[in-house]
Amino acid sequence: MSIHQSSNVKRITTHILQEMKNRGEKISMLTAYDFTMAGIVDTAGIDIILVGDSASNVMAGHETTLPITLDQMIYHATSVVRGVKRAFVVVDIPFGSYQGNSSEALRSAIRIMKESGGHAVKVEGGSEIKESVSRILSAGVPVMGHLGLTPQSIYKFGTYTVRAKEETEAQKLLDDAKILEDCGCFAIVLEKIPASLAKKVAESISIPIIGIGAGPHVDGQVLVVHDMLGITQEFQPRFLRQYADLRADMNKAVQNYIKDVKSKDFPNDQESY
Repeated sequence: MSIHQSSNVKRITTHILQEMKNRGEKISMLTAYDFTMAGIVDTAGIDIILVGDSASNVMAGHETTLPITLDQMIYHATSVVRGVKRAFVVVDIPFGSYQGNSSEALRSAIRIMKESGGHAVKVEGGSEIKESVSRILSAGVPVMGHLGLTPQSIYKFGTYTVRAKEETEAQKLLDDAKILEDCGCFAIVLEKIPASLAKKVAESISIPIIGIGAGPHVDGQVLVVHDMLGITQEFQPRFLRQYADLRADMNKAVQNYIKDVKSKDFPNDQESY
């Protein structure tokens, strides 16, 4: 099915995403954190919009994803949902809002669904959070998993380097993917792992596998929209393909505006009442 055909779909669902994997159609996914950007990305025909806790970095300027709160994630998710007509909206449950115990995890997931109108939640980790995942799913909330480089665990890893290169960690990742599938997750994000391992996961797991820095053999890809559009320029990992240089365009536009104001060219007669 082409992108034009799939854009006729009224609303993407977990069922449609599973069908896409089954027939070998790749799934496209980008982040968005506000109404305007969500509308642009949705109208373009994206399949999944992730309201990522990367908002902590991109929107708030924090060094890690850890500081963002549940209330802040709900605010971003609410803004995104208002701008979306077709895409499936997944919302990150932020650090500290699900790891403690499964009751807290369930409360966080229910707040996100009720208050934001999002369609699913995403959590990081495998066997360690199995109980929380099961509890959230028991309430009928769809869950997307996230394995490999899990940014909420950055201080445990100590580095943003590629994960699961060693056999033990690779085996744990495979086991965790199976655990998440068995729990009932509808999809899993794999971040910054060897392409060969990601291929093995995608082939051995029946649910969609979305990669970021995980090679081409998975069922879909996700990038942070500000990175992909060249709005943020500090972050240049190997897996990022920049599709525009909006930072330069925006900078030039602002400079032109300043010049026109200073030279009294703006506003002109046509732009006045």
